[in-house]
Amino acid sequence: MVISRLVFILCCMLILTTSASAQKKQISDARAYLKSGKNLDKAEKLMTDLLEDSANQDNKRIYEIWLQSVQKQYEQANERFYLKQKQDTAQFFNLTHKMFTIAFRLDSLDMMPDKKGRVAPELRKDVAKDMIGYRPNLFYGGAYFVRKSEFQKAFDYFETYINCTSQPLFTGYDQFFSDDRRDEASYWACYCGYRMNDPVLTLRHRELALRDTTRRDRTYQFIAEAWKMLGDDSTYVATLQKGFEDYPTSNYFFPRLMDAYTQQRQYEKCLAVVDEALEADSLNELYLYAKSNVLMQLERYAESLSVTDRLLMLNDNQADAYYNGGSAYLNIALRMDPQRHKKQVRDMYHKALPYMEKYRALAPQEKEKWGPALYRIYFNLNMGKQFDEIDKILKK
Repeated sequence: MVISRLVFILCCMLILTTSASAQKKQISDARAYLKSGKNLDKAEKLMTDLLEDSANQDNKRIYEIWLQSVQKQYEQANERFYLKQKQDTAQFFNLTHKMFTIAFRLDSLDMMPDKKGRVAPELRKDVAKDMIGYRPNLFYGGAYFVRKSEFQKAFDYFETYINCTSQPLFTGYDQFFSDDRRDEASYWACYCGYRMNDPVLTLRHRELALRDTTRRDRTYQFIAEAWKMLGDDSTYVATLQKGFEDYPTSNYFFPRLMDAYTQQRQYEKCLAVVDEALEADSLNELYLYAKSNVLMQLERYAESLSVTDRLLMLNDNQADAYYNGGSAYLNIALRMDPQRHKKQVRDMYHKALPYMEKYRALAPQEKEKWGPALYRIYFNLNMGKQFDEIDKILKK
């Protein structure tokens, strides 16, 4: 029994010794490649192979050599660009992003306390100095992959660019972040999330993205669509409202906000929205038509007529505006007592007549709308010939 245990211990020691010897050789070979400046990809492969062993996951030296191998590949690629030699652009940017991934992990290992609890980083200063100079290429890499429609890659690049500002590695480098493109990178990250139909990624950097004032209207759109995908109707509508307040003439916010409030039957809110839109553009035909509709829903028919006539003065070929005008007169007539206000009721039908006939002429296919309306008008005005025609149309 004792012999078996001894054999087991000796085998373990032999395995550990063999493993340590192999690791030492791989590190030595990688350093030789680095020194020669050749076969740098092989140097990288030696280190990534070592990291496949979980026992090496916290080995700072392996990460240090891995970073150096990638860094030298990056520098050689950059030199080829400078000399206008053939170089794969995607590969160049991939090397950039890989360097930051390794550097962040290396820094976390460099900051680990020793057995006595002391933290004495030996690499941070040099690594940070190099990486801060490479950071702009994360932004350019993101832009490159956006143009290639590789949105997940682009998102990763922009996010790494953004997150540099909160990485412990760059402690003391605040001056490099005071006038950078982080807000713009956040917009592009938001855009990438939207293009991937991923609402979580779309929303992740929304607060910074909204600080990019040149693209804020688009950012609000992406944010609104993300909340809609997540089924958060109240935040979706609140985002539309905020976007509309900042951009009242946008073709995106106004119609969607009106639709949302209409579906909720919140017509007073609809009216407030359309009034604000008209303050920004008083001659906008869409806004005038929308206000005419809202006032109809609120049963404020006389006001709706006034808006409709304003709209028709701008464009007398607005078919639906004529329908609104005719409908307003018909609804006013329905509110009157036909016995006490017989003359006034007849007058309303007379006034509704030209609106509905014009609507019919401009929208002949809309029989279900103008048919019943003209039927009522012709009946109440005793227009027998016209009534018979409409009656036949409706019976068909």
